[in-house]
Amino acid sequence: MKVCVVGGGWAGLAAAAQATQQGHQVTLIEATRHWGGRARALTLQATDGTSLPLDNGQHILIGAYTATLGLMETVGVDLSQALLDLPLGLPYPDGQGMSTPPWAARWPAPLDALAAMFTARGWSWHDRLALMQRSLRWRLSGFQCPSGDTVADVCRGLPTRPMQDLIEPLCVSALNLPAAQASGQVFLRVLRDALFGQGHRTLRPAHLLIPRQDLGSLMPAKAVDWLRAHGATTQTGTRATALRPGPGGWDITLRADGLERTGHADQVVLATSAEVAGQLIRGAAASMTHGEKSSLQAWADQALGLPHTAIATVYAKAPGARLSAPMLALRPASGEPAFSAQFVFDRGQLQPDDPGMQGVLAFVVSASPDDRAILEAAVLAQGRQQLGVDRLEPIRTVIERRATFACIPGLVRPAARITDGLTAAGDYVEGPYPATLEGAIRSGQHAASLLSSDHRLP
Repeated sequence: MKVCVVGGGWAGLAAAAQATQQGHQVTLIEATRHWGGRARALTLQATDGTSLPLDNGQHILIGAYTATLGLMETVGVDLSQALLDLPLGLPYPDGQGMSTPPWAARWPAPLDALAAMFTARGWSWHDRLALMQRSLRWRLSGFQCPSGDTVADVCRGLPTRPMQDLIEPLCVSALNLPAAQASGQVFLRVLRDALFGQGHRTLRPAHLLIPRQDLGSLMPAKAVDWLRAHGATTQTGTRATALRPGPGGWDITLRADGLERTGHADQVVLATSAEVAGQLIRGAAASMTHGEKSSLQAWADQALGLPHTAIATVYAKAPGARLSAPMLALRPASGEPAFSAQFVFDRGQLQPDDPGMQGVLAFVVSASPDDRAILEAAVLAQGRQQLGVDRLEPIRTVIERRATFACIPGLVRPAARITDGLTAAGDYVEGPYPATLEGAIRSGQHAASLLSSDHRLP
């Protein structure tokens, strides 16, 4: 069966790999010249003219991301070389915060996480016991809560320190919204998998896995090589501009190098952004019968109506600087909490063999404002103050304005199955996870799994 996967981000790569393993004849197309979508490599120029292979945003995985890690291994990624494995910890530059002690780093879940809570620096005994008790209550409830609850609701009554040092930074990094706005149900699902779930192979579920290389090298490039080696066709610079039902499948209008042509596939996986998928489906609805038209229009309206939030990464260089850990949590800057980074990554420690990366820091601002100049100035000031770094020179501030859908309580997301022979993949598609790499990979694999059971159009 001929399958066309539209979109070469992480969801599209996962869908293409799954469909190839299922024995389908796969064509994967990507509108841009780069693989990876919203998690891709980006070459930036330092102030001294040096080219730095960085990313459009700093990402992090955890050991519970079993679908992502499994796919990476399938396409030939050596996880031990590609990822820095760190026990659960959110240490702050002043030494306070939560870290898994060395003697508990290899304890089975959830004992390692409980040890981190038990030994958190700067916390009172009341803080520690309150968080452990709440964690056990979440487990006893099956990590469930009313669909309308926010993270603040499910954490109501927790002391200030655990909320500020753990819950808020975890929430904004995983769901890209503050606790007062984010879905409690989705947050609890992520906590369940991280604290009480299964890790990939020998990895602990709560361990933090930080890429040691740019995101393009981390998975997309390997996945494309694997797809080609297994008979799939891959094309960049090829945009799908229209979708129509055709004999036994779908006709796809493709534009490449200024020229248009029409292709045909038995089944199609739309692994684009919600906006692009919604526009394609809205166009396809025009050629359908009344019942099918209404269904497709409803799906398109859902996809196009999703709210989105931004993520910014401020890259800067501090000559000679080396942080106390490869990743540190940061406290909100006084007076500018909305323009504050939540985390900083030391790319020099992540890529110690690259001289150009020494002193390069990546500051991550989730739920980011859109004012690049004010944001960059505020984050650099925050970094100088909290890290004790005097010389901090900006390299580039990258803002992904539609980085994630806004994971608010009760949000209804578009279904993976659109209609016969047509499925959707992407971190915005209906599923248990927020807009993360794991959510994208799971969605791509699920969309591909529907191909074998979906009926062809007559």
